[in-house]
Amino acid sequence: MLTKKGKYGLKALIHLARLESGETAFVADIAAKNNISKKFLDTILLELRNGGLLRSKKGPGGGYALSKPANEIFIGQAIRILDGPLAPIRCASKTAFEPCEDCDHPQDCQIRATMTDVRDAIASILDNMSLEELVNKSSPSASAVSSLTQV
Repeated sequence: MLTKKGKYGLKALIHLARLESGETAFVADIAAKNNISKKFLDTILLELRNGGLLRSKKGPGGGYALSKPANEIFIGQAIRILDGPLAPIRCASKTAFEPCEDCDHPQDCQIRATMTDVRDAIASILDNMSLEELVNKSSPSASAVSSLTQV
């Protein structure tokens, strides 16, 4: 499940991806325009910077910007930086596997097998979707309005 931290991180990345090349944004501006607590966003942006997705600059003309083009940043990577593994349960994780305390044979567990399939499906989508693609996706409300006007 995507946490608020993950969701707000994606909103911030979308905001930054919409900037003109070379432009930066201050945390306060990103927070205000996306209805996110500045203090919470500070932590999120620092994690994304430490994860290599953002760069920051202090002083005049400072702020945050993407560290590489939006088509080279993948949503799965951003979510893993902020929320950890994509697997719905620890025993289905590739990178943070932890056996369940009530399971003696995880290799034979049908629940683990199913959740591994879920993890793979999620990863297949998020690891192949760039930030550029996410930015270009139309919102559900825009699609609904568009389909209503075509009727």
